[in-house]
Amino acid sequence: MTENVLEPALYIVPTPIGNMQDITDRAINVLKHADVICAEDTRHSMPLLTQIGVTLQKSKLISFHDHNETEKAEKISEIIESGKSVAIISDAGTPLISDPGYHLVATCAQKNIKVVPLPGACAAITALCASGFPTDRFLFVGFLPVKQEALHKKLLSLEKETGTMIFYEAPRRIIASMSAIAEVFNDREVVVARELTKTFETFYRAKACDMVEVLKNDPNYEKGEMVIILSPYREPEEKSVPDEALKLLKLLLAELPTKNAAQITAEYFGLKKNDLYKLALSIQDK
Repeated sequence: MTENVLEPALYIVPTPIGNMQDITDRAINVLKHADVICAEDTRHSMPLLTQIGVTLQKSKLISFHDHNETEKAEKISEIIESGKSVAIISDAGTPLISDPGYHLVATCAQKNIKVVPLPGACAAITALCASGFPTDRFLFVGFLPVKQEALHKKLLSLEKETGTMIFYEAPRRIIASMSAIAEVFNDREVVVARELTKTFETFYRAKACDMVEVLKNDPNYEKGEMVIILSPYREPEEKSVPDEALKLLKLLLAELPTKNAAQITAEYFGLKKNDLYKLALSIQDK
């Protein structure tokens, strides 16, 4: 690829998640010289493209979103096969990360069409790096379910995830989602990142059970997209529990449901029920 000529391929082009300075020279060059640009929302993307100097002929910018991706993937791949270059962008950040693009990339891969990914802005990675949680293993979950039952079920399935977890959330859903997270993860450490890379970028740090209150103390907490970073599961240390409590817990586990055994032991010895419950689960897994 020379500076002004792009070889026929699909180019995955990240765009800023807030700060315009985060777009790369390479991304600008690809968008300027691609024959076609697939945009999640053409109306949203036009100001950005105009600002970086992209000349927009009628045929250059086409709509490509969740509702038409499967239908258009074949047509777009045929455009590339005809010898043209195609760039895909989302409303913000790296395409395919909770955004459209998977079906198109898969179609190109099946047809042996070259796919060129450009590195760039991504809210999930940006928030993870600033979270202070382990980065050697992490799980990107994306947006959580809206319905309460599905949300609770999803969170329970992640209760023993040993990697740092990353969720996206809309402002209007943040309190409901954080309340559900608190119910499942209780005193697990969590970070909520708001307005990343923008003027009012904010990081809220607290235990899951305290985060709703922390958010509500900020009158601006509902402004801007959110990334939730949840610290990973760690096996409870048996040494932190007195030998007498551990002995009672094991005896009760032989006769009672896990939650009941943990609650009785916690109340008898004045310990945290959540710690005893986690310990009980680890004992049963052995």
